[in-house]
Amino acid sequence: MAQIDDLPPLRDVIAAHGLNAKKSLGQNFLLDLNLTSRIARSAGNLQDCTVLEIGPGPGGLTRALLAAGAKKVVAIEKDTRCLPALAEIAAYYPGRLDVIEGDALQIDPVAVTGGGKVRIAANLPYNVGTQLLINWITTADWPPFWSSLTLMFQKEVGERITAEPGSKAYGRLGVLAGWRCHGEILFDISPKAFIPPPKVTSAVVHLTPRDTPLPCNLRALEKLTAAAFGQRRKMLRASLKALSPDAESLIIQAGLKPTSRAEEIDIAGFVRLANMFRDAGAV
Repeated sequence: MAQIDDLPPLRDVIAAHGLNAKKSLGQNFLLDLNLTSRIARSAGNLQDCTVLEIGPGPGGLTRALLAAGAKKVVAIEKDTRCLPALAEIAAYYPGRLDVIEGDALQIDPVAVTGGGKVRIAANLPYNVGTQLLINWITTADWPPFWSSLTLMFQKEVGERITAEPGSKAYGRLGVLAGWRCHGEILFDISPKAFIPPPKVTSAVVHLTPRDTPLPCNLRALEKLTAAAFGQRRKMLRASLKALSPDAESLIIQAGLKPTSRAEEIDIAGFVRLANMFRDAGAV
């Protein structure tokens, strides 16, 4: 693929700024322009929105997002070594890239994006990716501040996010994500596309918020699913007994079988359970 802009190739940028990926920061730099551009296109129409990017590193995806027409990109980067490379991109795309130095787990995404239409697109650092996703899908306000998430995870995590009941990957993360979002895996990315190559295949996941999730208290659902999947091999009457001595009765009242296991319960079933246990004062 031809260069998407006139900035130096990413390999040259990495060499010029001494940006060897740090394992402690969960860094694996994606250099393939075909893939960064494909991720940017997968995020949708960017011309009328702000794109929040976490962990841009040397700026491969950042450049693809800007070349795809993003009105504004707000990039949060913890690694100070990457800031000069990102400053070069900001100068090439004047007024369209804001770089914020800091830890994305500690920064208010609403404050830095300034409201309005926001899409989140990122090759998330492996060590914080799941927690960031949970933060974004468990925000108190719903619909959330973002209109879509286009995120790269380890493939195993992507499968957990989009898992269906009955599958081995189905768990608490799949229930929380599926309750509030429509999600799908768009495509896989080989380890060979990264510097350094990780030991696992990655996957790009796209999520959009449901306008009206089934009515349920978020904290109740979190506690209920944590208990149920914390002992996933046990029947519900056993795994949920720690929440209430009346667990078996509450499970029946929710229209479920006490002998079922967590992986057999669909999202609507977990919502009923959470509501039932909350009404009983158990969660």
